[in-house]
Amino acid sequence: MQQSLRHALETGRVDRIAMALSGLCVAHCFLTAVVLGVLASAGGIFDNPLFHEAGLAIAILLGAIALGHGAIAHHFMMPAAIGSLGLGIMTGALTMDHGWQESAYTLLGVAILALGHDLNHRAGH
Repeated sequence: MQQSLRHALETGRVDRIAMALSGLCVAHCFLTAVVLGVLASAGGIFDNPLFHEAGLAIAILLGAIALGHGAIAHHFMMPAAIGSLGLGIMTGALTMDHGWQESAYTLLGVAILALGHDLNHRAGH
């Protein structure tokens, strides 16, 4: 297990997975805020705060692992510094009431984190 995680980190697979998770998060937030907001009857299913909080916690954990590994492996702190700003904004969003402001902070944090992952992935190649 530890060797496969190390291989995934070294090949940039964790960054790619984290970027995909960021994309899914953006899609979830967009769908929840816009589409499901209009279709209020279906909105209750995906607008559950627990669904959002669990996904955000997983994204934060995965992001921290990938960015930390990249900083150590590439000896280049900029991706981790930028990504950490996104992680901080996402963590702050977890403390907010569920609503449009929390979604806005989440989207901002996810976008900044995705930039950090992209820079981290590029630094490895």
